[in-house]
Amino acid sequence: MADSDTLYCYIHLDRETMLRCNNCERLICAKCAMLTPTGYRCKECVRGQQKIFDTANTADYILAPLVAGGLSLVGSYVVTLLGFFTIFVAPLAGTAIAEIVTRITGRRRSKTLFYLIAGAVVAGALPLLLITLFSFFANLRFGGFNFFGLLPLAYRVAYIVLCTGSVFYRLAGIRL
Repeated sequence: MADSDTLYCYIHLDRETMLRCNNCERLICAKCAMLTPTGYRCKECVRGQQKIFDTANTADYILAPLVAGGLSLVGSYVVTLLGFFTIFVAPLAGTAIAEIVTRITGRRRSKTLFYLIAGAVVAGALPLLLITLFSFFANLRFGGFNFFGLLPLAYRVAYIVLCTGSVFYRLAGIRL
């Protein structure tokens, strides 16, 4: 039989508690409590305050894509030296590009900035992809089809896909 002075979590009605959300004053158990810089809050109050604000300034929209595109160009060149290992190195290159750009922008963020940076990574890798594509078609025209001629093209495409995905998800805050 429950004592009338016993308090229970508003979500877990069978758990006794003395803790209240410092925002809405609801009773919360240790499982529901989330520690914030201002004290313990319930999950609903924390969720309501997790708005992401655009903090990027105009210079970030210019500088970050330029840096990301340049780094991507260098990365797409290195792909020709790595061959098969591109599938392992490209996500790491994307993470490195994202970290460098994040530090250059002073950790300012914006969804639009994330898309611009991801687009710059693709644009940075495109020149060497196009050169490889033209080379493949020239060899196809003069020398016939060679399966191994497709590999450099496949590595560059794999680099673009893996690196761009890694950059975007790293900037968007998803850590794997």
